[in-house]
Amino acid sequence: MKARDIMTASPCTCSPSDSVQDVARVMRDHDCGAVPIEDKGRLVGIVTDRDLTVRALASGLDPESRVADVISREPSSVSADSDVSEVERIMSDQQIRRVPVIDADKHCIGIVSQADLARASFDGKNLSEHEFALVVERVSLPRNRPYDHNVKLNLEQPL
Repeated sequence: MKARDIMTASPCTCSPSDSVQDVARVMRDHDCGAVPIEDKGRLVGIVTDRDLTVRALASGLDPESRVADVISREPSSVSADSDVSEVERIMSDQQIRRVPVIDADKHCIGIVSQADLARASFDGKNLSEHEFALVVERVSLPRNRPYDHNVKLNLEQPL
């Protein structure tokens, strides 16, 4: 199964010069928890609802502050043809819940979230519930408690 098979296509994007309030409104209006940040049509970062809370609000930033001040720069991404196991590995290793999907020009064409993995698991798209549970567990571990790297994520392995 490829990233294109489960990604949410054409996500809303913002630019580094947009305000944190603008990005928060995009999240509200489009019911999403992350917005890819593009500059000149190329992915340069991503901002999550957690970034807005922890890096902006908790730090006392003004709502008109530029989102460039709170984004996670150079996020790990995949191509549409990447295997879903690569998405799972990135989520697990980096403890992130969303992975942007980019084209050859580094334009964000989609995003794969934990929710997309869950839907694939429950829709019978060659992603087992066990596989999904391992990803969620690894993403959710406290950062100071590493997971067992001997447990391999393998889409071909049955339950």
